[in-house]
Amino acid sequence: MKVLVIMGSPRKGNTYRAAQRIEDVMRSLGDVEFEYLMLSDVRLEPCRGCLACFEWGEERCPVRDDAPAVGQKLQDADGVIFASPVYGLAVTGLMKTFIDRFSYIFHRPRFFDKKALLLTTAGAVGEKDVLDYLEDVAGIWGFYVVSRAGLVTPPGMPEQQARENDRNLDRAAREFFRALAEGREQRPGLRSVIIFHGQRATFDELADAFPADHAYWKERGWLDPGARYYTSARVNPLYDAVGRIVEWVARRKIRRGLAATR
Repeated sequence: MKVLVIMGSPRKGNTYRAAQRIEDVMRSLGDVEFEYLMLSDVRLEPCRGCLACFEWGEERCPVRDDAPAVGQKLQDADGVIFASPVYGLAVTGLMKTFIDRFSYIFHRPRFFDKKALLLTTAGAVGEKDVLDYLEDVAGIWGFYVVSRAGLVTPPGMPEQQARENDRNLDRAAREFFRALAEGREQRPGLRSVIIFHGQRATFDELADAFPADHAYWKERGWLDPGARYYTSARVNPLYDAVGRIVEWVARRKIRRGLAATR
């Protein structure tokens, strides 16, 4: 099993040490290969907001940096640990630049065969907000988020807090290892099904505005009337019904908007 750690910390501090503990626990459970990608050592330029990747595909991005190599590492991994300390109640600037640089994946998700573990450390507060944000990102990109660990690591940390943090890390590591070893498929929740149908309405109705997205979705069969989700995973019939209603409403709204501009 290959695990890639996307390290959003600019230094090897609490978050890095927490990732190493996860590695140690997972290695004690079986054969696993770890790679740490320190975003501080990678040349990722800020997104320019030109929309070229959305409209024409990521290969048309005018920025020339290490993004293709990073994207390949994501593809090659079986599991990814998204790790960022809390900076100003959010992820670090390094992690946000990474996410923005790959924002086209929000339109064209692709990591449905991969698992994710979310990791953050905070001096006092903010760990839940960061974990929730990372879960939104990883989930929409296609990852099956199987575990998350948010640690509070204040200066002069009490021994009781340190033990609680270790328990959190050990639990997350075991859950992550088990999910990777078993290879189980995620059954989508209601929110994920709604996102699928909402995106399908958008990229089908607005094919001229989003040709790369439309081609991507059509190639994968996601625009077929019978498609229920991005993968062949079983979808709760009630979720499917709600998703199709959302899609119907979205299509009507888009068509009315297009008609008003003609």
